[in-house]
Amino acid sequence: MKKLSELKKDTKGVITAVNGDPRFISRITSIGLTPGCQVTVIKNEKNRPLLVYSRDTMIALNRSECALIEVEGGAAV
Repeated sequence: MKKLSELKKDTKGVITAVNGDPRFISRITSIGLTPGCQVTVIKNEKNRPLLVYSRDTMIALNRSECALIEVEGGAAV
C-alpha cells in the first residue's frame, strides 16, 4: 500500500484505508474520500498541499492528512 502523498501528478489510485483519530476519519469520509473511492492526483508539489479530484470535486489536503490515507494503484491517467 502507498500513502496518498506518494502518488505522482496525473495518476489515479483507489483509497483502501483511512487511518487516524475518529474526528479526522469523520471529516475525510464526509467530503467523500472513503475506502473504494477513486482519486486522481492533480497537483503534487513538494511542501505544498496535494490537490486531488474525486467524485466530481477538487479537494486540497495537507501532507499530514495524506500520510493517513492509504491507496492502491498509481496508474497514469
